[in-house]
Amino acid sequence: MKYIKSFPLELFFWVAALVLLATTNGHEHHFTLCPLANLGFEDWCSGCGIGRSISHILHGEFTKSFSEHWFGFPALLIIVYRIYTLIKNKKTFKISTTNT
Repeated sequence: MKYIKSFPLELFFWVAALVLLATTNGHEHHFTLCPLANLGFEDWCSGCGIGRSISHILHGEFTKSFSEHWFGFPALLIIVYRIYTLIKNKKTFKISTTNT
């Protein structure tokens, strides 16, 4: 139980998200919780575009990635940096269970 409290859940979230984006096919429509995509406006949603852009980068399709969303590569760099800082500071991470 002590290990679970000290594990940064955000680290699991980001790593799982990148693994899912690397293993999915960016050319197919997948199940999504995005209301815009479910209404048929998936090209208007910037969040879905960034996700598809990162997926194309992870598959080596850089021009396709840039055509999906120009912020995909900077977003991937930011996510990778966040994962690095979470791993680096993992020993100092601790969930506070007291209200102060």
